Amino acid sequence: MSAIIEARDLTKNYGSQLALDRVNFSIESGRIVGLIGPNGAGKTSALRAILGLTAYRGHLNVLGREPFANRAALMQEASFIADVAVLPSWLKVEQAIDFVAGVHPRFRRDRALALLAKTQIAGSRRIRELSKGMKTLVHLALTMAIDARLLVLDEPTLGLDILARRSFYDALVNDYMDDTRTILITTHQVEEVENLLTDVLFIDQGRIAVDCSIDDIAARYAAVAVAEDKLIEARALRPFYERPLLGKTVLYFEQPDFARLAAFGEVHRPSVSDLFVAKLS
Repeated sequence: MSAIIEARDLTKNYGSQLALDRVNFSIESGRIVGLIGPNGAGKTSALRAILGLTAYRGHLNVLGREPFANRAALMQEASFIADVAVLPSWLKVEQAIDFVAGVHPRFRRDRALALLAKTQIAGSRRIRELSKGMKTLVHLALTMAIDARLLVLDEPTLGLDILARRSFYDALVNDYMDDTRTILITTHQVEEVENLLTDVLFIDQGRIAVDCSIDDIAARYAAVAVAEDKLIEARALRPFYERPLLGKTVLYFEQPDFARLAAFGEVHRPSVSDLFVAKLS
C-alpha cells in the first residue's frame, strides 16, 4: 500500500534552532496515528510541514504532492483542526456553515448539521454567545464535515470537558473514519486516544524515538513488576527504564525475552502513555 505521508530526512531550522532533525516516517491510508511528544519536541513543526505551511529541507510527500509547493491543491483533500480556533465573534453558527459550504467544494452540510445536532448549539446563536467548549465543537463540526482523505488534528479537544471529549472521539471513529481516510493527531491526553490509535510516532528533540503500530508494541516492548529480592537478577537483562510502584520496581524492556522475564513476575504490554514516559525519560 502506498504511503499517504512519506518523510525522508525531513529537517527544519528556525535560525540556529533545529526543530526537526532528519526525520523519517511513513503513514498509510486508513490509519489513525498519534504524533506524541513533549512541548518543543517538533510536533508543530512536523504538522506545519505536512500541511505546506512552512518550508523545510529533505523529502516530504503528502497525498502525492510536495506540500509547500502545492498547498492549494493539497488542501482540497486535507483538513486541519488547530489547537486554537478563532471564529469571528459576530458570526452566527448557521452563517459559518454557509461560508464553509461556499468556499470548500468537499464540504458536506448534512454532516455538519448532524454533528451539531448532537450538541445544544442552535444555528441562530452567535459565536460570542458560546462557551469556549461550544466554540471548539462548532469548529470541529465544520472541519469534520469536509470530505477529506487526510485529517490533521492538533490538540483537537483542548478546552472541552470530559463528556464533550468523549462525544468528539466517538463521532470521529463512528461518523467520520473509514478505510479511505487517514487521521494524524497530536494530544497531551494520551490515555483518552490510546484505544483509537492504530500507530504511534514518538518525537523528542526533533527526532523520532518510536515508530510502530499499536499491535507491534506488544511484541517489541514488555514491562514487569519485580520484587526487591529479584531486582539485581532482573536488571542483568538490561531494562531501558524502571520506576517504583507499590513496593516493587517496574522494569521496561525492548525486544524482550518473554520466557526469562516471566520468572520475575507477570509480564504485560506497557500502555502508550507509560511507554512514552519510559522512552523519553
